[in-house]
Amino acid sequence: MDVRGTVWFVVLAYAPAWLLTTPLWLTGEGLSWVWAPVALTLMMFMPAVAAVVVTKWISPSASPMRALGLTNPGGIKKWWRYAVLGFVGPLLAVLLALLVGYLLGVYQADWTGFSGLVEQVGATVVGEQNQTSPTALAVTQLGQVFLLGWLHTLPALGEELGWRGYLTKALLPLGQPGSFLTTGVLWGLWHAPILLLGYNYPTVPIVVSFLMMGCFCVLVGTLLSWLRLASDSVWPAAIAHGFLNSAGTMAVIFSQAGHPVDNASVGLLGWSGWIVLVLLILVLVMIGKLPVRFQVIKQGISKGVERRSRKA
Repeated sequence: MDVRGTVWFVVLAYAPAWLLTTPLWLTGEGLSWVWAPVALTLMMFMPAVAAVVVTKWISPSASPMRALGLTNPGGIKKWWRYAVLGFVGPLLAVLLALLVGYLLGVYQADWTGFSGLVEQVGATVVGEQNQTSPTALAVTQLGQVFLLGWLHTLPALGEELGWRGYLTKALLPLGQPGSFLTTGVLWGLWHAPILLLGYNYPTVPIVVSFLMMGCFCVLVGTLLSWLRLASDSVWPAAIAHGFLNSAGTMAVIFSQAGHPVDNASVGLLGWSGWIVLVLLILVLVMIGKLPVRFQVIKQGISKGVERRSRKA
């Protein structure tokens, strides 16, 4: 394992990202600071910067772009199916997570009236002149989820180039479970400065928010790592990450008025949604997709003769 490259990657991914969050603390405004979205977006690109620096100068790769999964043998023909799964999968997973939360009683839903969405955005009901119906509002919001998913893919690529493009592969000598677990934990801790400010889990104690973010990152990170390794490309993971970020608003779209959404228990961030993530991982294991099996080319006895085998 490339210990030197891995350690430098962690340092370079953490330090600049954490430095970018200092204005949120110094202003005293935290996540409500007017420039917070810019700071958080720039923060997302720091793992990519770290991965490029490591693969180009610290532990040089003969082909850095290929090593990070930006390019791959076979090109888009090899990974486009995984890319489709990358944008459809998160939307379906979030819907399943909301359904599980609803069945368990932790998510109060209004599946057809969208009263929670109406309450939040201040829209009014059909029948009054020049005002928006709840259904039209929900359709508009769902359209924005789809559009924003693609827009979020670029900053998501900033993270994925680092965590899945570089680190997951760098840690494969630990075995795929070890790689996925370690990457997920490091990814979760990377969010530390903004978790302290209430990011994602503002309703629970700080220690609990760290534990919950760690669990979420390990579970989601396992699925993103599968996309990365199975497709031999970082693009499907980046697309999936972008749509995960945009699909979070779906919990509000289908919510019931008078019942604010709590990320600690609802959606993929919440414990009820982890049930869906665990089931998806188990399905991949049961159908033989996890661990990912790589094709290994062995040189045959005669020159120019190749023997192909597959290993996990």
